[in-house]
Amino acid sequence: MFIYKGVLLPYPSNNLVLDLVLLLLFLGVEPLRIFYGWKGNLCEHSLALCVSLLMLLPSVTLAVYFMLLQTFVLLLEFILAAVLLCLHSLHLLMGLFTLSSFSRSQVY
Repeated sequence: MFIYKGVLLPYPSNNLVLDLVLLLLFLGVEPLRIFYGWKGNLCEHSLALCVSLLMLLPSVTLAVYFMLLQTFVLLLEFILAAVLLCLHSLHLLMGLFTLSSFSRSQVY
């Protein structure tokens, strides 16, 4: 979509560079968040799950940026970011439930 917006819309070059840098940052944060959540859930490590839940903060911030604060926001981007925010809220809720169950489990 950035190629579409960069070619067809009068996108200022500074804003296009900023949006692309933030997209690359988003592409770096999301896999780390998913990896730590996956590893924390499989190994039942509370620390990895906490790191995954803390990684939600930059991920949600970037999703809100791409949903509302870009120079040009397409309807498809708005819808995809709204779905992503719903999934992030579900991840937060399920992560907190999982974290509480890990803290209550007895270690032998």
